[in-house]
Parts: sequence; C-alpha cells; structure tokens
Amino acid sequence: MSLKNIYHTLLKEEFPEDLRLRLGETALLFRKRSWLLEGESRGLRYGENPDQPAALYELVQGEAAIGGTLLRAPGQRLVSSLGEADFIQSGKHPGKINLTDLDSGISILQYLCARPAAVILKHNNPCGVAWSEKGLAVALEKAFWCDRIAAFGGTVVLNRPLDKGAAAIISSAYFEVVAAPEYEEGAEALLKKRKNLRVFRMPGLADLTALAARPFLEIKSLADGGLILQQSFMNRIRRVEDFLPAEAEHAGRIYRARPPSVREAEDLLFAWAVESGVISNSIVFVKDGATVGIGAGEQDRVGCVELTIFKVFSKFADRLAFEEHGLSLYELRHQARADKKRAQILADIENRAKESRAGLPGSVMVSDGFFPFRDGVDLALDQGVTAIAQPGGSLRDYEVIQAVDEHKAGMVFTGQRSFRH
Repeated sequence: MSLKNIYHTLLKEEFPEDLRLRLGETALLFRKRSWLLEGESRGLRYGENPDQPAALYELVQGEAAIGGTLLRAPGQRLVSSLGEADFIQSGKHPGKINLTDLDSGISILQYLCARPAAVILKHNNPCGVAWSEKGLAVALEKAFWCDRIAAFGGTVVLNRPLDKGAAAIISSAYFEVVAAPEYEEGAEALLKKRKNLRVFRMPGLADLTALAARPFLEIKSLADGGLILQQSFMNRIRRVEDFLPAEAEHAGRIYRARPPSVREAEDLLFAWAVESGVISNSIVFVKDGATVGIGAGEQDRVGCVELTIFKVFSKFADRLAFEEHGLSLYELRHQARADKKRAQILADIENRAKESRAGLPGSVMVSDGFFPFRDGVDLALDQGVTAIAQPGGSLRDYEVIQAVDEHKAGMVFTGQRSFRH
C-alpha cells in the first residue's frame, strides 16, 4: 500500500445529521454540513489525521446567552455555513485542519477591519499577518515575506475582495486554501491555475465588525468524556486609547514607562489583534503594519522571546538567499559545505542579517501574558525593539519598566491576558 494514499482516501463517517445542545432552558440546533461536489455528496475529508472521521456542524437555530451576554447567532456566513456555491474551486475538498485554519484567520481579522488585511496560517497559527492602506496585494506580500517557508502549503484569509494583484501572489506560491469575501474579475482564473487549491467565497469576511462585538460558546472535550465550556476571548483593545499606562509601585516609589509614539501605538494595536490568534505562550514582533516574527506554543516566556528572535534572523536570511540566489537558506547552507563560492555567499548573508539585526530595530513587541522577570524584555530591547505591550500585573512590573526606561523604549499595559490553547 502506498502511504500517499492515506491522504487521498475519504473516510466514511457516521455522525448524526442533527446535533442538539441544551443550555439550561435554551435549545441550540446544529445541522451537519455536506456538499454536492463532482456529483457526490461529501462531508469533511477527515479530522486532524487521515484515520479520524469528522463532521462539520452549523448552528441553524437558537440564540443563547451567558450571564446576560448574547452569544453569536446563526447566519454569520462564515466557515460552518459554506455551501456548494461558495466552493469556487474545491480542489481536494476540505478536512478539519483546513477549516480550523480558516476560522483562526477570522479570529484575527475580526479585529483588523479598518484596512485591507491578509492572514497566512498553518496549523491554526499565523505565519504572517499584515494590513495596508495601499491595498490587499501589498498586505498579502508583506504577510508572505514574514515567513515564506512556513507559508508553504498554508491557508490565506482576506478581509477584502480578492483582486488580480493579490491572486497573482497566491498563484505564484503553493497554498492549500484561500478565502475572501468576493473575487474581482480575472482573479478566479489566476487561482484556478492551481488545480488542488481550495478557493472559497465567504461573504461574512466583509463584515466582521459586528462579529467582534459578540462572543461565542467554546467547548473543550476531555479525555474522560467531560466538557469544559467557556465564553470566547473578547479583545478589549480596539483603539489606541484602550491601552493602559504602564505604571507600577514598589517600595513606595511609582515607576512609569514612556508612552508609545503614534507609529508605535498603531503597530502595538495591530500586534495585539494578531496575538489574540496565536497559541500560548506567544510573542509577536511587528513593524509598519506587518508581523516580523511570531513565536507560538512555548512553555516559558523568555524562551519564547529567544526563539522568536532566532526565527526572525533565520527568515530574514532566507529571504535574502531566496530573492538573490533562488535558494532557501537551508539549501544554501547545504551547498556551502562543498562549494567555496556558496560558502562566501552564505557568510555574506549571515553577516548582513547580523549587522541589520534582521530588521528588528524600530519594531514593537507584544506578549499574551505578563513578563514575570525582565529577562525576556531585555532580550527584545537589545535587538532594537522600541515599544512593548503586555497585560501587566506581575510582581516585578517595576523591574520591567526599569528595563524599558534604560533603553528609552515605550510600554503600555493591555489590562487583559490573551492566552489561547
């Protein structure tokens, strides 16, 4: 048996057509989603892995509330309501991860409605995110170059109609899924050159502002069959004015950090929106409305900062290698072992990355949790970060403020944590 076949085999699933959930006196009705594709009714391709059957359910009836807060109601025209007409090109029709990547992109874009924005994701984490008043194509290109390697085989989610410029960028690389609220004339033809690309029309992406105003019900299943229910995360930082001054008291003294500049504050606002969609522990570096580096899923915060900086340097060097020599950084390193010219090229690229600090000077950093010590902050500031946003609330906030002041950097508190697991 060819191992490749397991990724092309459709699993038979026997989940019921309807799912009913009762929250106290409120009844919620969910209906299983399937699509008529190529003359055949198909549900989800498979779950997280090819040997896991899975089904997608759409909320079709019922409106619940938790503590007086209304949850999102049916009719959002997003992932779970995709119909056959929304499959501009089905490619290999989607599995669970494709749809959860789309959903993770939406969780970020709901806070980035003010400008054309693009999110590229892999395994429910963003590889690159950018927005730009110059249009969708500019935003998408900036997002792509944040991490070209991780974007390979990724998912692209956009909050504006996809034009030919953005479509050309997508068709020039390898992606698995793209979703936009609409497609301008000529864009579809460019995308369809990639036969296996799944292309979705998702009208709800054009109107995410209302979505961000209401939470939804999150359900986590436990190994013993139990459930944990929670209200979804709600970002309280929607405007620059929502940030809190970074202040702390220690031994009778008040410590205050410099407020960010206008440019820094705008980048911190963008970065905090991105942070809400990154698996914890996480760190995000941003510069000029685009992610420079994203660190996700680490167990300790200083380690996350350290690894994210390492990634930034690697991705910066990779971009130089790819743009100038058509090679990935890793291909160049392999060839440099036996080729003196390649070794010289590699040394030059690595020196340029080191001298420029991989573009980090002038960037800002956000953290999804407070800094328990100043070590992670010192690491970032030593690379040229000029402003930081973090929840605040650590016993050592005053030490963190001292570190920021020593580098003449700015800092604000968010007043909330944005853990995601």
